[in-house]
Amino acid sequence: MQNFNIGFIGGGNMARSLIGGLIANGFERDRISVTEPDEQKRARLAADFGIHTLESNQQIAATAEVLLLAVKPQQMKQIAEEVAAAVQQNQPLLISIAAGIREPVLDRWLGGNCAIVRAMPNTAALVGSSATALHANERVSEQQREQAESVLRAVGLALWLDSEEQMDSVTALSGSGPAYFLLIMEIMQQAAATLGLDEETARLLILQTAFGTAKMALESSEDATLLRQRVTSPGGTTYQAVKVLEDGGLRELFQQALIAARTRSEQLAKQLGE
Repeated sequence: MQNFNIGFIGGGNMARSLIGGLIANGFERDRISVTEPDEQKRARLAADFGIHTLESNQQIAATAEVLLLAVKPQQMKQIAEEVAAAVQQNQPLLISIAAGIREPVLDRWLGGNCAIVRAMPNTAALVGSSATALHANERVSEQQREQAESVLRAVGLALWLDSEEQMDSVTALSGSGPAYFLLIMEIMQQAAATLGLDEETARLLILQTAFGTAKMALESSEDATLLRQRVTSPGGTTYQAVKVLEDGGLRELFQQALIAARTRSEQLAKQLGE
């Protein structure tokens, strides 16, 4: 992995995941800095990772080659305006993982003409298995694209989008996706109780089934439809269960859910960009 000076503004869970992933992939600890207002969190970051910790956002913005903004969307305007002068002088690559903050809006808050990559990881980054979509504005160089990809690839899959407008759909699909799978697991565990299985037995069986199914799909060149058909024997138990789900409108319900999530992402982007 190529090394460059990377600074994180915000030391929460996602920043910790990315820092841990970078170090596990051979990134030099001495090139990683993070600002965090909470003194105890700063101490834990330094102790856990052996990296530089700072209080000043302006200081880190003035020295980083890559500046990753890992703050809540509601805080982004204040932080961006706070570091704008340092960013204008230093001209780092900026990576934002804040949902709903459009690249042109962030660029305006930072003073304009900034190289910005917007990234949408999901919570599976906590275990190094995120699905992340990225989009770069026109001021991002090829080298900077490689830098951004290497950072997000440290915690899982990283894919580039052709247009920023697709980010709302990604938010609905993979950004919110872990909650959908967890909801299905939750429902299955509740249903298992009605079948007479104890809670811990059901939990372990569901976890391993979810893991095994994802692993099987990842290692196969065939799509989910064909894989499902192969484990659904006509007239069998799986067929009967799937038929109940299909007849109950599960496909339509999921489509409505993703559309609702995408619509909400669009609404939030408008609100946050005002």
